[in-house]
Amino acid sequence: IRSMAEKAGLPVSRKPDSEEICFVPDNDYAGFLERELGGKVPPAGNFVTRDGEILGRHKGITHYTIGQRRGLGLAMGHHVFVTEIRPDTNEVVIGEDGDVYSESLTCSSLNFMSVSEEEFGVGDTRHLFGRIRYRHPGEWCDVKRVGEDRLEVHFEAPVRAVTPGQAAVFYDGDVIACGGTID
Repeated sequence: IRSMAEKAGLPVSRKPDSEEICFVPDNDYAGFLERELGGKVPPAGNFVTRDGEILGRHKGITHYTIGQRRGLGLAMGHHVFVTEIRPDTNEVVIGEDGDVYSESLTCSSLNFMSVSEEEFGVGDTRHLFGRIRYRHPGEWCDVKRVGEDRLEVHFEAPVRAVTPGQAAVFYDGDVIACGGTID
């Protein structure tokens, strides 16, 4: 990939490996989206509680991620975190640290690796080791296939910052059994 980028004259060809989005050279994801989408990014909106109480204004939902604590610009007198992003209403939901943890998730856009779709049929449950992002230490979970393209996952212990759109990967020992995109 790097040699292809170098042949194309892209400056990222000499950039060190990244654990983030590698094609955003300055890690300014919101700025990247604004430049690439020509101003078609969501505008500023409200920070709200899960019940809808307005706490303040945010810069636009593209500036935030589930579990984020820093850079919110809210003076609450204690630490608060992004617990949900509501694109339909352009709201960023704020809560306590405990609100960032989930015991379950669903995912779709499934990929089957060491286990085939036939071996893991609709209605089947497997006990696997799940990871929900890079560097997530992982947690044991029961993974149930509830549809042709849908899994329900229940973790043995709550996991932090389950984020829609991120990958969920499930391991059977050292090999990837299956994975999907968090709903």
